[in-house]
Amino acid sequence: MKYLLFSFLFLPLLSLGACMDFYKQDLITLQGEKFDLCEHQTKPIIFVNTASKCGFTPQFEALEKLYKENQKKLMVVGFPSNDFNQEFKTDKEIQDFCKLTYAVEFPMMTKSNVIGPKAHPVYKNLASITGEAPLWNFYKFLVMPNAESVHVFGSITSPDSKKIMDLLNPYINN
Repeated sequence: MKYLLFSFLFLPLLSLGACMDFYKQDLITLQGEKFDLCEHQTKPIIFVNTASKCGFTPQFEALEKLYKENQKKLMVVGFPSNDFNQEFKTDKEIQDFCKLTYAVEFPMMTKSNVIGPKAHPVYKNLASITGEAPLWNFYKFLVMPNAESVHVFGSITSPDSKKIMDLLNPYINN
């Protein structure tokens, strides 16, 4: 009887915190630390493939501003990539550049492929869901809470553009 009562009262609570498959990823930051997407599945997440030597690199400023001002309600996750031949060779060089040049504090993952057969599983999932893969650096995938929908924005779309902000405002301004 006690077990039945426990099951009835507490098992539903356990399932509320369950991590959806989309968020179950093995991610490692530039600093070598594990990063758990499951902890952020109830927030909008902007996934962005970055490069340190690209004409769109100044978008780091808008990404960092969005993150700093809304980090309790929004997550930004950067994936440095050399798929378009504009990234440093090592994670240390990337980390130093991002920190010293743009004061980036949002999570940056280890350098990864974001296109093709060697693409990181996150980007394979995003491509599978949307039918799109990054065509250049600073492609943005906005995953709404609990992966209810995914919106894709090309490199030319600024992170603080009206298109993106219209989607984020209901979550960050409540």
